[in-house]
Amino acid sequence: MKTEGRATARGAIAGFLENPVIGMAPWIIFSLLVGPGRFEIAVVLALATTIVLVTAGRVINRGSSWKLLEIADLVFFAILAVVGLLASEGTRTWLETYAGEVSNIALVVIAFGSMAIRMPFTLQYARERVDPEYWNKPTFLRTNYLITGVWGLAFLVAAAAGAYGDLVLHNPSNIWTGWIIQILAIVAALRFTAWYPEVARARALRDAGQPGPAPPNLAGMFVPLAGLLVPIGIAVLIFDDNVWWLGVALIVVGGMLTKRLTAHD
Repeated sequence: MKTEGRATARGAIAGFLENPVIGMAPWIIFSLLVGPGRFEIAVVLALATTIVLVTAGRVINRGSSWKLLEIADLVFFAILAVVGLLASEGTRTWLETYAGEVSNIALVVIAFGSMAIRMPFTLQYARERVDPEYWNKPTFLRTNYLITGVWGLAFLVAAAAGAYGDLVLHNPSNIWTGWIIQILAIVAALRFTAWYPEVARARALRDAGQPGPAPPNLAGMFVPLAGLLVPIGIAVLIFDDNVWWLGVALIVVGGMLTKRLTAHD
């Protein structure tokens, strides 16, 4: 029984590590944490997360191959850590202000670059979760192109929001450009990553004339986003008194939308 329990736990951890979202965790952590006075802690946490995940991946999934995103994680955050240690005061100030946009743009390049070379970065993770017979199926490939593209767009939105806060508003800590818009973009990509594969599988079975569940309702895609409006509204009430009315509106709309979407899910 203990052996079976350990095997089950190991399998659960292995499945967790095979999710492409895990490979993006260091980037998400860094882009959301970095800012004036927070560069050191952001890069240390991102690099430490990368090392832990890569090490765990090699120990738990011993047959797992190195992935493009893992290599990018190690190289990017190791370079940032070294630059941060050796940089002048002016360079460190620049990094504190713009490193979030640099990291977001880097991931945009990785996402769309991997698609350009016909190896969307999610494909390497997905191949470890399905049988080789499906690797070249059009549905499988199209799903990974779409998911990778959505992540590229999400980080492009995050980069644009951060750049607007830094270059136009001159306020890297702006709650909207530095946090809310970026979090919404990432949550939308997270939800699409979980939602769309089920849609693709259901459609593939239907097109092949095989029995299977109906494709998940589109409402299910947006339930978490609607629910996120409530804590965002609370955050606005706490941190931005000038638009308290917007915070109240977000709470009300978020609650109503969540209820309505859940009813149609």
